[in-house]
Amino acid sequence: MLHPLNPAMAATDPPPVMEARRWLDGVRFPAERPLINVSQAAPVESPPLGLRQALADAALNDPGAHLYGPVLGLPALREEIAHQWSAAYGGAIIPEQVAITQGCNQAFTAVMSTLAGPGDEVILPTPWYFNHKMWLDMASVSAVPLETGSTLIPDAATAAALITTRTKAIVLVSPNNPGGVEYPAATLAAFRDLARSRGIALIVDETYRDFDSRTGSPHELFADPDWPETFIHLYSFSKAYRLTGHRVGAIVASQGRLAEVEKFLDTVAICPSQLGQIGALWGMRNLAQWVAGERDEILARRRAMTDGFTALQGWKLLGCGAYFAYVEHPFDMASDVLCRRLVTDASLLMLPGTMFQPPGSEAGKRQIRIAFANVDAVGIAEMFRRLAAFAP
Repeated sequence: MLHPLNPAMAATDPPPVMEARRWLDGVRFPAERPLINVSQAAPVESPPLGLRQALADAALNDPGAHLYGPVLGLPALREEIAHQWSAAYGGAIIPEQVAITQGCNQAFTAVMSTLAGPGDEVILPTPWYFNHKMWLDMASVSAVPLETGSTLIPDAATAAALITTRTKAIVLVSPNNPGGVEYPAATLAAFRDLARSRGIALIVDETYRDFDSRTGSPHELFADPDWPETFIHLYSFSKAYRLTGHRVGAIVASQGRLAEVEKFLDTVAICPSQLGQIGALWGMRNLAQWVAGERDEILARRRAMTDGFTALQGWKLLGCGAYFAYVEHPFDMASDVLCRRLVTDASLLMLPGTMFQPPGSEAGKRQIRIAFANVDAVGIAEMFRRLAAFAP
């Protein structure tokens, strides 16, 4: 046992993806049944050639790419985000309302560090993104679960009953991780109105917005001229441009909020990766058509998942979109036990709903997240064949 050890850290669950990978230790997969890994939502291929060339050119020829940069990010990238987001959402965003972070997880931790401390509360819809819950646990902030039922869409009226004097924020993720569902614009507007009326923050994580099946703006939050009073937007460049290893995310918030965020970022990282930012900026300026093609492929895989679960007896598809399908299994065992069995008996690695729900959750015991973005049509068909053949 470690001495001393922060009790809050000791009480935080281990990283679920890393825990699931340890289930593979010592397992030998038959040659005719190789592992299909649908546990993690991250691109596994390199960025497109043009972006890699831009990174290489900067690494070789731009001395500034190897130095400290501004804590809140490269001015050119902040300007590009403000310009493109203003057009995409029909709102008014200025560069001073944008900050660049080392990935979207850091964006969340930075924002949350300005909002809540020990003893405070933050409302998270369940199933929740486990890293959000982990950070709140580390910070001794209470995560208040907001159940979403069979639709996986949170309800603002239900959330209103959970707000106390200690509540500092509501966090929404759309398209959702792990649920896959896309929140209606009216839902987001209702949560904005609730947050504003109670004097708390509304944080919306749109890491997967580039793979939203809908056309046009997914919401009108930025069109509200008073959006900086309540709304905080988070984004990741990891998925759209395959920049996971370069760690580039973004916050859009009020200038006052970002002045506080700067304190956190300067202490934790000093500045975001220069090369990663250069790659993100090049992608924003040059890869719109390529990203559209990536979106089409993800939507095709989404259709394959939807069709597959329609035909798979006993299983229930609760949500499907972006990188994820969230399902209910038909077996008389908890999902964490089932997912371990699927590794050894079906060569499938999935994450159980117990990793996305509060301890003891009965719903979590019946649920599984499947991250299908890295599995092609052949792999998806094989996954369904194995699920259909599985007999515990």
